[in-house]
Amino acid sequence: MNDNPIKSGLAAINNAYIYYETAGEGPPFVMIHAGVADSRQWNNEFAHFADRFQVVRYDLRGYGRSKPVAGEFSHLADLIALLDYLELHEPALLMGCSMGGGLAIDFALTRPLQTAALILAGSEPSGLELDDAPTPAKFAEAKQADLAGDLDLLAEIEMQIWFDGVGRTPDQVNQTMRRLAYEMNRQALAHYAKKLGQQLPDTEIVAADEMGALRMPTLIVVGARDIPYVHEAADYMLAKLPSAGKALIANAAHLSNMDQPEEFRRVVTEFLAGSALYGR
Repeated sequence: MNDNPIKSGLAAINNAYIYYETAGEGPPFVMIHAGVADSRQWNNEFAHFADRFQVVRYDLRGYGRSKPVAGEFSHLADLIALLDYLELHEPALLMGCSMGGGLAIDFALTRPLQTAALILAGSEPSGLELDDAPTPAKFAEAKQADLAGDLDLLAEIEMQIWFDGVGRTPDQVNQTMRRLAYEMNRQALAHYAKKLGQQLPDTEIVAADEMGALRMPTLIVVGARDIPYVHEAADYMLAKLPSAGKALIANAAHLSNMDQPEEFRRVVTEFLAGSALYGR
């Protein structure tokens, strides 16, 4: 990153301060983190793709260094305002994980001409209902920890669900990445516990019913050890999206880019090359 200095700041938008970082030159490449993370989720990708793109990552309101504030808000309105603040009007490549992928979908449906392509990792569209997907038993444990106000335990259980994944124990994953994931999630839980702000629906569009409108190149990424629901959501999107492909990351769970960073970067790079997005 020596040749791509990082610019960071707090964007005063929509009555909040949204922390962001940008680096590199070229087409915009916006990275949107998962609901159990913050912008640090993209440490590897942010540095790597700054050689070809103007990369942007940010902490959603109530995550990382973007503190929650009182009042109504929507993550989509914040994203649109942030891109305007950064004067990024060229069509952007959006990469989102989990909740961040759902936000990327909503952005693409409302701003299709501003969306060059989508990379959706462990994601689902809003309004998707898959009744036959089994619910992991640890979800009940997480609910009990939440009700008890034990944020440390809740963060640990959520790491077992989302980072360790199906069929792995905590000692079988990258410990450095797991500690970072726990730290990001624990901070997000502390922000959430303040009960500040009322999140509004990002859009009235039910994204699950509008997948056919997204005609831009799309890569769907899913970790082989993610929960069954996420796999079914990935297959649903693959069947509905006109220009989508799918990549399965072996021995990875929900945060597949942190779990297997080299393989994640490889499949993303292949997608970008195959879609001629490097040459824009």
